[in-house]
Amino acid sequence: MQQAQSIIEIQTRGQGLTEFTGAAEAFVAQSGIATGLLTVFVRHTSCSLLVQENADPDVQTDLGEFFRRLAPEGMDWVVHTTEGPDDMPAHIRAALTQTSIGVPVGQGALLLGTWQGLYLFEHRARPHRRQVVLHLVGE
Repeated sequence: MQQAQSIIEIQTRGQGLTEFTGAAEAFVAQSGIATGLLTVFVRHTSCSLLVQENADPDVQTDLGEFFRRLAPEGMDWVVHTTEGPDDMPAHIRAALTQTSIGVPVGQGALLLGTWQGLYLFEHRARPHRRQVVLHLVGE
């Protein structure tokens, strides 16, 4: 059994999805591991990870709008406001999604479906530099 690990940085432009499938594919290809499991983990509490469609950008637009409506800024019952009006809604959105994803690897490649991509889902209004851990175990 072999292991490989890397931390990649993803620059966001504020709220929305940023695809990083290519960076994960490059990591797997250079690892030399043909069969295994890639664990992807984001090291933050106000963004999340998604496996999502990468063919139609309307999907990203609609997902963003759904989460803005689900956890909008300006909820008057929110206590945590010291980091700005977008922070607590961002934590709620992150709690409803995921911070870790497992992706199978076969023949040295991610076994994603035809229209699937890996995305960092930024829930804060302003741009951030986010860290994502890639950990591959296999042979």
